Amino acid sequence: MLSKKLEAALNAQINAEFWSAYLYLSMSAHFAADGKPGFAHWFKNQFDEEQEHAMKLFNYVIERDGKVDLKPIAKVAQSWQSPLAAFEDTLVHEQKVTAMINNLVTIAREEKDYATESMLQWFVNEQVEEESTAQGYIDALKMIKDNGFGIYTLDKELRSRS
Repeated sequence: MLSKKLEAALNAQINAEFWSAYLYLSMSAHFAADGKPGFAHWFKNQFDEEQEHAMKLFNYVIERDGKVDLKPIAKVAQSWQSPLAAFEDTLVHEQKVTAMINNLVTIAREEKDYATESMLQWFVNEQVEEESTAQGYIDALKMIKDNGFGIYTLDKELRSRS
């Protein structure tokens, strides 16, 4: 059984994961409207992935006889000045999520909930990948700058994400 403190923190993380999904869906819509289907596709996949993260936590809370407490999703940004700005926002956001996951691990340790700590290790590892991927696209976009062919090429590459 989950402690009330850990249950509340997991519920906050569920909300944060759904907010992340909503943010990435907004980014996808922005790039679809901006004529960048590869960027739109990549962010749509991020949306799907974040929903999976939320549901992984959702199902875990239920499995541990906890109560899921869904909250309203706060408003997200609707537009970005450039693909670079979107990926910079992505990195900042993923760093915030990493801090939240790390806090969950700390709470699980304090509560001596080793099952939850074990489950959360998947998220710890996932966040390393999320931050690294965002940083990689930031680095690429900084090299590309405003080069239209470079943006076009990266857009084609992003379209191939499955």
